[in-house]
Amino acid sequence: MNQDQNIELFLNFIRFEKRYSEHTALSYENDLSQFAAFMQFQFEQESLTATKHLHVRSWIVSLMEAEISAKSINRKISTLRSFFNFLRKKERIEVSPMLKIIAPKVGKRLPKHLTEENMTDLKDELDVEPSFSSSRNRLIIDLFYNTGIRRSELIQLTEKNTDTRNHLIRVLGKGNKERQIPIPTSLSDQIERYRALKAAEFSDLETDRLLLTDKGKALYPRFVYNTVKRYIAKVSTIEQKSPHVLRHTFATHLLNNGAELNAIKELLGHANLSATQIYTHNSISRLKDIYKKAHPSSKSQ
Repeated sequence: MNQDQNIELFLNFIRFEKRYSEHTALSYENDLSQFAAFMQFQFEQESLTATKHLHVRSWIVSLMEAEISAKSINRKISTLRSFFNFLRKKERIEVSPMLKIIAPKVGKRLPKHLTEENMTDLKDELDVEPSFSSSRNRLIIDLFYNTGIRRSELIQLTEKNTDTRNHLIRVLGKGNKERQIPIPTSLSDQIERYRALKAAEFSDLETDRLLLTDKGKALYPRFVYNTVKRYIAKVSTIEQKSPHVLRHTFATHLLNNGAELNAIKELLGHANLSATQIYTHNSISRLKDIYKKAHPSSKSQ
């Protein structure tokens, strides 16, 4: 079995047995294809089953020299670990070459978020004519900010999983884990207004997705990214303008206004609390600023 077949076997495993999302599967496929190309070019190795830890280290060095971020390199290392563990379990290799591989350290980056004033300005920007496309764009922004869902989760939202009567949405997150997220009455009303515009715009739909393009098709990642980026650019000079910024904004504003960390963890769909704790750093920074501005002792420093 050649390396392409080994990769294909692994990808089928994560798609159909592990049931990873297509986005995740494509990331694995890209990482493995890059490594396979490196092995062929650098070492003339036709089969990844012949990979040694020195080959992997050489690849990591080449990625560092290409100024690939430590976070991206670690993701690629994780892909290789999963791949070679799979081959070992299938008895195609005896020992994984990843056992002696140490991932580079990643410096902690605080998640970027918008201020509450930014969000007020953003809502003003979204107060536009009552057309289908304008209503959809506003709903994209408001769903992100009011629920903290991921881009992939927003795209996958269906009509039946959007319960405006009980003010809930049901989201299928990572690992196919479903969670329920409460939404305010104002957002439920907004969804119903959007639905009315959608029904008037499209008489015959092929999808039950809640959010659609102007042509009545399901949204796709680049469409969502460009929409969010365009509106954030109107109210903030923040460098990153992705949908994830609104997810970070949702979590940070909840924490700043007294929400418990465990509750935020559940709303975000994090597997463990450590992933949520990074938002406490933003809140601590905010408290320090408040202290410096308000406490008498700070004025003498």
